[in-house]
Amino acid sequence: MQTPVLRKGVVALLASASLLLSACSSGDGPAGGGGPSSSPAGTTPAPASPSADLPPAKGSVEVVKTLTDGLASPWGLAALPGGDLLVSSRDEATITRIDGESGRKTLLGSVPGVAPAGEGGLLGLAVAPTFGADHLIYAYLTTESDNRIVRLQYDEKKPAGQQLGAPDTILRGIPKGSIHNGGRIAFGPDRMLYAGTGETGDTGLAQDRSSLSGKILRMTPDGEPVHGNPEGDSLVYSYGHRNVQGLTWDSGKRLWASEFGQDTWDELNLIEPGRNYGWPDVEGKEGKKGFVDPVAQWKTSEASPSGIAYAGGSVWMAGLRGERLWRIPLSGRADGEPLAAPQAFLEGKYGRLRTVLAAGDDKLWLVTSNTDGRGTPKSGDDRILLLKVR
Repeated sequence: MQTPVLRKGVVALLASASLLLSACSSGDGPAGGGGPSSSPAGTTPAPASPSADLPPAKGSVEVVKTLTDGLASPWGLAALPGGDLLVSSRDEATITRIDGESGRKTLLGSVPGVAPAGEGGLLGLAVAPTFGADHLIYAYLTTESDNRIVRLQYDEKKPAGQQLGAPDTILRGIPKGSIHNGGRIAFGPDRMLYAGTGETGDTGLAQDRSSLSGKILRMTPDGEPVHGNPEGDSLVYSYGHRNVQGLTWDSGKRLWASEFGQDTWDELNLIEPGRNYGWPDVEGKEGKKGFVDPVAQWKTSEASPSGIAYAGGSVWMAGLRGERLWRIPLSGRADGEPLAAPQAFLEGKYGRLRTVLAAGDDKLWLVTSNTDGRGTPKSGDDRILLLKVR
């Protein structure tokens, strides 16, 4: 698919959060989720109206239960209508249904064509907004030649292990690498599909606006460019990203993304269409003209951010190397400045944390990631936890 050059000269939005903790090098790299989202192309999002519904400055997390355990290299997580979950195994290339009450596991099947290696494999999952009519599941995966997005029809009437139809590729040709394959996909409030990609270790691709690498992409459910994208015939929504790992929308339909830094800072960014988020010229908050600063940043040892979710007025961010769950309370300001400093929970208690998904305004699903080759698995790993949050 052709992705012509985005127009030049975008103006940076400089975030001015005053109490910010510090972001990580690719801790997941070599050792060492109604109208358009965000705002129309080239405009600044309107400020959300401050109200009595703002989150408290300090939050809380309670582990309600372990829903299920014994998962192998879990990565993507998506909710079905009715509350059951779908989870992908990065290395086994399978999708499993988890009963949202009992935790009982049912194998849907394997996804053909996946070539797991390094950080690649079967990655993000998304359930179509039209699932009740078409039963389509979307997946981001790595093949022998590229990263791509496919959709599969799910037929639960068939025997376990045989419930997935043949994959229909809607987007191919996203460059692949042993690291930084991106992989998170999600349908936005506009019912369009968004995908976070990585620059595969080739840093120049993030600034190459004709490349699909190091970008956030926005497309129709058929994989086509969307009216309102910065360039009408391009999938590219934003660029200058190192390795986007989390996507979520707040109550004002603004898009947020988490991203691996390299040696100094990991980032949480408020995404605006057509904007340049700096990599590899900028890492973290530098206030450099032409680039958008992150809203929050973390030191190397504290994050390696993966999935994010919005619940209770805050963005919640899972940390891999940081082995903790971060809460970033939002103020509703147009510049994205948090209401208070980010707050950490569950530090070191469950190891590496991969994916987080809202389960209502005060609950989250949280997936651990200790069987991915970089963690230290304990008995029962990996698992899905239900959290009550505030």
